[in-house]
Amino acid sequence: MEKILSQFGLPADSFSVNPFGSGLINSTWLIENRERGEKYILQKINRQVFKHPEDIAFNITLIDEYLKDQFPDYLFVSPRKTIGGDGLVNIAGEFYRMFPFISNSHTIDVVEKPQQAYEAAKQFARFTKLLVGFDATRLKITLPDFHDLSLRYQQFERILETGNGERIRDSLELISFIKKNKGIVEQYEDRKANMAIRCTHHDTKISNLLFNEEDKGICVIDLDTLMPGYFISDVGDMMRTYLCPVSEEEKDFSKIGIRREFYDAIVSGYLSEMGAELTKTEKGFFKYAGEFMIYMQAIRFLTDHLNDDIYYGAKYEGHNFVRAGNQISLLQRLIEFNPG
Repeated sequence: MEKILSQFGLPADSFSVNPFGSGLINSTWLIENRERGEKYILQKINRQVFKHPEDIAFNITLIDEYLKDQFPDYLFVSPRKTIGGDGLVNIAGEFYRMFPFISNSHTIDVVEKPQQAYEAAKQFARFTKLLVGFDATRLKITLPDFHDLSLRYQQFERILETGNGERIRDSLELISFIKKNKGIVEQYEDRKANMAIRCTHHDTKISNLLFNEEDKGICVIDLDTLMPGYFISDVGDMMRTYLCPVSEEEKDFSKIGIRREFYDAIVSGYLSEMGAELTKTEKGFFKYAGEFMIYMQAIRFLTDHLNDDIYYGAKYEGHNFVRAGNQISLLQRLIEFNPG
């Protein structure tokens, strides 16, 4: 840690270092000197997930420069530079970056009120809107094919031929549901032609938004997955993680449901910023965005279960089987849901 901090121009003996946050991908610490009132967030990028951390730094630098030039009043949390002027520190093949800690801000892990969903949708939409004039194709692809539903379905079909035979036999009901709803994949291929490619966050869980003390959204954070994409990725991820009162870990599927007021909050919050940018056709894809994302996550959980949990891992036997069933139940509820 001393070597890392010194690269950012900070004396290690003057700062405390403590684990921070609830993120599952990158390792995160709070770096603090209380006497001087200095606080930073230090992260080690997960090389198992992000093979080229320098691409993430490249994207963030591009966006930082664009926003500072075009929208200087927008709060964009850019990394602290190293003493050599870089955005990353490379020590023995591990990459670290540091951000300033934004005073009087906080994150939340669970959406408890429709207003929180509204604020999140508004801020994620605002971020995309501010970047409408930026050529999204200049961004590096940090996670290839991340939200390519057609590819995810192909991976699912392959694992039905090569996966764990016993698990496949025990999962026939879930497999049947996935196959029966393949139309969601076909719709994805058809609708891509009617959506613009934009700068898309791709990971719009509520913890990737900073709130102020009045629970108003300040700005989006965690731009590791910032890539060219479609708005349904951001809206769909919000629907997948905000609509249901319980998480993807819930085993009691009777608790799974769609909260109408949260659905309305996502739509109105997103349209409050992106309403003038989305075409009339795109505006008709909001419910599909949720179906698209939930279906894809169900496929990914079930594929991993049939492939002996090599991607997500498992905290108990059948963990990904449960999560796949959870997401399938959520998808069923959304398919039945009439937004009015």
